[in-house]
Order: sequence, then C-alpha cells, then structure tokens
Amino acid sequence: MRAYDIILKKRNGEVLEKEELEYMINGCVNGTIPDYQTAAFLMAVYFKHLTRQETYYLTEIMRYSGDTIDLSQISGITVDKHSTGGVGDKTTLVLGPMVAACGAKVAKLSGRGLGHTGGTIDKLESIPGFKTNIDMTRWIEQVNTIGFAIAGQTANLVPGDKKIYALRDVTATVDEPSLIASSIMSKKLAGGADAFVLDVKVGSGAFMPDVDSAKELAKIMVDIAKKAGKEAVAILTNMDEPLGNKIGNALEVIEAVDTLKGNGPDDFTNLCITLGKYMLKMALSMDLKEAEKRLEESISSGKAYEKFLEFVQAQNGDIDYVVNPTRMLTNDGVYEMKAEQDSYLCKINTQKVGIAANLLGAGRESKDDKIDYSVGFDFLKKPGDLLKKDDKIVKIYYNDEIRLEESISTLKKAIRCGKKENVEKNQLIFDIIG
Repeated sequence: MRAYDIILKKRNGEVLEKEELEYMINGCVNGTIPDYQTAAFLMAVYFKHLTRQETYYLTEIMRYSGDTIDLSQISGITVDKHSTGGVGDKTTLVLGPMVAACGAKVAKLSGRGLGHTGGTIDKLESIPGFKTNIDMTRWIEQVNTIGFAIAGQTANLVPGDKKIYALRDVTATVDEPSLIASSIMSKKLAGGADAFVLDVKVGSGAFMPDVDSAKELAKIMVDIAKKAGKEAVAILTNMDEPLGNKIGNALEVIEAVDTLKGNGPDDFTNLCITLGKYMLKMALSMDLKEAEKRLEESISSGKAYEKFLEFVQAQNGDIDYVVNPTRMLTNDGVYEMKAEQDSYLCKINTQKVGIAANLLGAGRESKDDKIDYSVGFDFLKKPGDLLKKDDKIVKIYYNDEIRLEESISTLKKAIRCGKKENVEKNQLIFDIIG
C-alpha cells in the first residue's frame, strides 16, 4: 500500500477502504508518511469529500489512535455537550451545574480557546486556584458525587486528530464538513460519554456561515454517534451576534454566575435551557416540557448556583471569587464606546468582536500565548436597540493603552448602526437534528 495511490484514488473521487484510511492516518502520526503527502490527501478530501461511511472510519481511527476513557464506573447515563465554537459562549459553565442539579451526570472534557473563539478551560482558570488537570480517578469520583466535572484533554487523547488538525490549520482545509465532524466526534467518543448534545453554531462568528452548511455538519456528527452506538442531538444556534452581553474570560464567568442566579441575558438563558432539556431527555429519559420546568426550577431555587459553588470548590477554585466575582476584574481602566448619533444598532459582526477581544489580550493566536483573564467587553446594547447620541454601547475592560487602541479600531468595524429597517435580528435556534 502506498500513500501516493490513496491520494490519487481520493483525488479522483473514489471511495476509500478503512484499511487505506488507517494507513494514511497511522502513517501521519508515526511519521512514516511525510507531511506533504498528508497535506495532499487533505486537499483531495477537501475537494472530493468523504462519504458518511468513510467519515465514520476516519473518526474511529482517530478515536483509537491514543488513550480512550472508560466511564463505566459512573452510575447512570453520562451526557456531554460540545459547541463548535463561538464568541461569548460560556454555556458549559451554566449547563453543567443546571443539569447536574436536576440529577444527571455530566462528564465534560473541554479545551482552550484559539483564534477568535474562547475556550471553557481558559474561562474557568480565571477563577484563582481552579484546576482542570485532574486525574481520571478523581474526575470519575467527582461526577459520581457532584454530578459534574470538567477536565482538560490529556496529551495522548486522539493524537491522530491533533496531527491532522495541525496540518489542516496551515493548509486551508479546516472548514470541510467531514473533517470537522470526524475531528469533533473522535474526541467526544474517546471521552467516553454515553450521549451528546452538539451545539452547532451558525453565522459570522462560526465555522459554518449559513444554515445549510451547518445542517450538513450536524447530520454527519449525529450519524457518526449513531454508528458508534451513542445517542446525539445537534442544535443549530445563532452566532451572528455575540452570545449574551459579556466577552472575555472573567467577564463571562461573571455572566455565568449572574445567569445561575436568574439574572442572565435572555438569549443566553434561553439557549442554556434549550440545550439542557435535551441533555436531561437523553440522560434521564425526561419529557422535554418536564425537563424545561426542572431546569428553570434549578435556577429559581438556587440549586444550580449552589452546584456551581460545589463544582468550583471540588476543583480547587477559590469560591470567594464566585461569591464576589467582580474581584476577578483587576483592570487598569474601563473605556466606554458611545453612539455617535441617534440611530439603531443594526448588526454586530461576531468574528470581528472575537478578534477585537484577542487584541485586548483575552485570547490567543498560538497555543503558547498568555491570556489576560480580566480584559474584555460588556455590551450594553443588542441589535435592534434604539440608540440616542452618546448612549453607551459597550464597556471595554483593558490593561494596555496600545492594545486598547487596536481593539477599538476593530470593534468599530464590527458594530454597524443605521435605520430601523436595516436591523438584522436573527432567531436563536435554527433547527434541531436527531
């Protein structure tokens, strides 16, 4: 078997056998196939695509390319949530405690942010002392006792995907549906959960710019889960504007805490309820209406907030920063961007907001970049809101004047104001697959 023949076969649009995919992926990981041939293979896949069966084979090969996690010691059905990435997306911080407070088991592996999207691990580490590098025995014990635990991905979890993704990132082959789906689902399946809720983002701040492409990705991921004997539902959600009001690690923890206390923004709260009720349906066979009621009660009763405190304390976080979350904001200054004239807020370009946050220091462009946890944005207005001259649109929390100027320049390009008829207001949930 030769890499050349496999590349040629896929370039010509033919269907690959499982053994041929194994040869390519294993050769890429162990170095027997050079990067330039793997890059050529990825470009062939980008243009000719993979069938559903090929995509499943690729997922399974990457899933078993390193460690896998056995969650059989956890009582009941374990459920996990995955988001395809967004700006202001702090749903895990609210979903986990809410769902666990209702009696389900949430075993979550999360990652760090890269590019214009944030990462759950980074947000949690803005709480002093919080640890995500916990061993699997402790992780499983915490899920059994508290109902919710988050760990960072181990170094040897799906190394096949790590190597393939690194090459996709530098060869302009990231946004191909079968490659995205196999990358996501190989990690989810290796993580060992029984069921998955997949939050597939759509819009300017997402991999999938339109509903049709997002729906295709969602169907592929649900199909992979089904073939692997797992249950999954994919929910297509709007990322054409930032989720909630706050962007930035500590600021998003603050908004998550507000939401757990019943004071969160409507769009963010509604999304958490929607995702959560499907998690309860799969984990506890609960009727969707009953699940929604239970989730709302977990907030109104204070049980979800108490569960978050319990979770943070279990992972060595200083809960005083949850009780008094503004302590995390150690900024040198706060700049207020104001409306220049009477108008309506028509649109917020989410990707540009994410880039502007990175310019402040809230994110990283490479894995070795250091993050400033306390910087970010607090949007006081949303698309559709009426603006009077000098109304405050957004507060910018910053620590560096030069970074602030760069961020303001990008943020101004992200915010479009104008007449009421030019307002772009999108629905929150586009579709549900599976």
